[in-house]
Amino acid sequence: MTAQISTSARPGRKLDPVAAALLRQFPPRQPVSTWPATEQSRDEVLARLLAPPFAPDVLGTQARRRVGLRKILHWLEQHPGQNWQDRWLVSGADAAGNIAWRSHAIEWLQRNGHAYASPKNDFGALGGGVLLLISGEVIRPSLSWLLTPGTVQILTAEMARSRDPEGFAALVAVCRQDPANARTKDGALRRIATIMAAKGGEVGDITAGDCVELAELLLGMKGPVDTSAYFYQLLHAMGVFPDTAPPTVRAIGGRAQGQISVEQMIDRYRIACRPMRDLLVEYLQERQPSVDYTSLQALAFGLGKLFWKDLEDHHPGIGSLRLAPDVAAAWQQRIAMKRTRTKTADGEVVETEVPRATLGINYLAMVRAFYLDLAQWAVDDPGRWGVWAAPCPIREEKLSRKKDNAVRKSRMDQRTRERLPVLPALTRTVDTERKLAAERLAAAQAVEPGCEFTAAGQRWRRSITKNLTAKAWADDPQTGKRRDLTLEEHRAFWSWAIVEVLHRTGIRSEELTELSHHSLVQYRLPGTGELIPLLHIAPSKTDAERLLVIDPDLADVLSAIICRIRGLSGSVPLVVSYDIHERVWNPPMPLLFQRRIGGENRPIPASGVRDLLNYTLARTGLTDAGGAPLLFSPHDFRRLFITDAIMNGMPPHIAQLVVGHRDINTTMGYKAVYPEEVINGHRAFIARRRASRPSEEYRTPTDAEWEEFLGHFERRRVAMGDCGRAYGTGCVREHSCLRCSLLRPDPSQRHRIAEIRDNLLARIAEAEREGWQGEVEGLKVSLAGTEQKLAQLAHRAHRADTVGLGLPSFRDIAGRSVTVAKD
Repeated sequence: MTAQISTSARPGRKLDPVAAALLRQFPPRQPVSTWPATEQSRDEVLARLLAPPFAPDVLGTQARRRVGLRKILHWLEQHPGQNWQDRWLVSGADAAGNIAWRSHAIEWLQRNGHAYASPKNDFGALGGGVLLLISGEVIRPSLSWLLTPGTVQILTAEMARSRDPEGFAALVAVCRQDPANARTKDGALRRIATIMAAKGGEVGDITAGDCVELAELLLGMKGPVDTSAYFYQLLHAMGVFPDTAPPTVRAIGGRAQGQISVEQMIDRYRIACRPMRDLLVEYLQERQPSVDYTSLQALAFGLGKLFWKDLEDHHPGIGSLRLAPDVAAAWQQRIAMKRTRTKTADGEVVETEVPRATLGINYLAMVRAFYLDLAQWAVDDPGRWGVWAAPCPIREEKLSRKKDNAVRKSRMDQRTRERLPVLPALTRTVDTERKLAAERLAAAQAVEPGCEFTAAGQRWRRSITKNLTAKAWADDPQTGKRRDLTLEEHRAFWSWAIVEVLHRTGIRSEELTELSHHSLVQYRLPGTGELIPLLHIAPSKTDAERLLVIDPDLADVLSAIICRIRGLSGSVPLVVSYDIHERVWNPPMPLLFQRRIGGENRPIPASGVRDLLNYTLARTGLTDAGGAPLLFSPHDFRRLFITDAIMNGMPPHIAQLVVGHRDINTTMGYKAVYPEEVINGHRAFIARRRASRPSEEYRTPTDAEWEEFLGHFERRRVAMGDCGRAYGTGCVREHSCLRCSLLRPDPSQRHRIAEIRDNLLARIAEAEREGWQGEVEGLKVSLAGTEQKLAQLAHRAHRADTVGLGLPSFRDIAGRSVTVAKD
């Protein structure tokens, strides 16, 4: 049956691995050749289908169907077969499709004098007649026939009226509790009616395999086809399937690709050299037990696509790992760049090459490890690996990450310094949004559609919707647009929960999505007997579990989450999550971060966490230094937690254990350094150093010592300015101030110093004229000191001629310009 579905459902494409596994576990019902209703005689069929519950209430419709039913039975009787189903198949009506078969029947009716004057009348009558045969289970068309465009649109209503009223009533009751839109629900009911028409029986007879088969057919159809498997969700919520059936609609219909083999990973790159293809497969199979599935895929991409396939594209016919120096150098240059596609303002797609950044080094490391592994394995098993051993074309110094790590550290620290100051504003905003959204929703649910209500000081009007839905819509009083208050409250609550849990725990996004009701544990202190609430973090990146102390604020958040997701029984519902990295379905767990979608509870994935954060940040109006919207990634809260914890006194080695790092250097790499922190740390160091010195050095001076100290500054005043000699020392220049470098000239004495300089020039000229060489040397020393003092005054005057630019300003959280006031 699997092979048949593969051919009919997806022409030219293999059956999805997940769907194939489900079909083996839950096989669909096989077509049967006979059943009681199809073996009835012509008169018995007419008597049964023209009577209630098959006969419609409208007389005109009943008459048209009666005529169509008689004509179809008359047409089918001329075909051989043991029952009506055999005659239907032999006639070719099932293979022709829902439109073409009527043309064949009308041609026969015209030839035998049984047709209307207008073929249009026969076309409609035959449609009504075949609807009676299907609902009465006289014939069972194939799924392909029923999915043909143009199939009778009232099949759902007919099945609900004549075949299984109770089953469809139960489905409608499930739909009323579901906030999905009416179009989705109607489509799901039509799919359920389709399965009943093709397989027979009632709603409760449908199997999980029937749903998987239909989902595969829908995915394989061309054109605008509704491929939603929501019908499975309704049937599962109704309790039709056994407990062993897939608990989520996402597990069927190819919506979650499972793991693929190593051969499939390599073969998708179409490597021409068969021996090299086999080598890569064997190498990955050797590495597979020691790496996870995501790392294995990265290895296959790096070695198969970026390394060997790239070499084959640029060097056709290559078949050896012994690369020439120029070939290896050219490949390394290509691997350092990657192609990206961007759209211009005109909508044109442009391809550009950009640096691959640190990922290029990662792929170089993969190739180097590949060469080194082959060389090492060749020693242990030369017959298998020795032929491929070759010198590695990548030297160790090529893998240096020092510069990249420094750039990344600087970039991450800047992100932390921008986001840590606004974290209180973000938490206040999400809490306010949560309360306002809950108030609006509660007020809307308390009134009937079309009535007005007041929430958050504004007048609202609850919208009137065409279809009955569990959602509450209201007209915005400011914009007049219709708003989904249920969705807004959902987003506001989970955004608040995500922000609170992330910034209070510092856990990873993956760990957040894996928190369950089982994660809440208690520890009793041996000495006092006090109960300490703890949060158990399941192993994720480092495969090491850890426990976090739950503070009162975090306890309130977790309590609100549990109260929200609890079912009618008071327990947390079990949900099935999909591991996007390992490509496997996890067992049902009472996850904390789950939400109701359609008729089932689903976990909030990592992508949903990011979407909720972006939705919240767009409403806060926070901006960075450049005025652009300030974005938070889930991992930013981890850096903020570590930085805040260490700055507030948590020892780094304790912070390492709390966040689950293997190396303390990783923890310190997450911590951002603040200028204020450096200044305070330096001041604390000076205080500690002073405390270690003898106490008598810091005794309180006496009045005489203090007067002497103040008198020193008074005695430093000289005629030309101030003397800068140290405290308690005398003049070493014998008061030749202009020669002394400790003189700080007074600008008001500039004219006197200039007169002294002119006098010295005149005296030097007189001494040289008279031959007083001994006096000339002394006068030149005084002249040099005088010119130095004039130069100092000129430099100080130049610095005084600066322009005052005023005090700088910055923008606060709300975007208002704020100027720092003078002291």
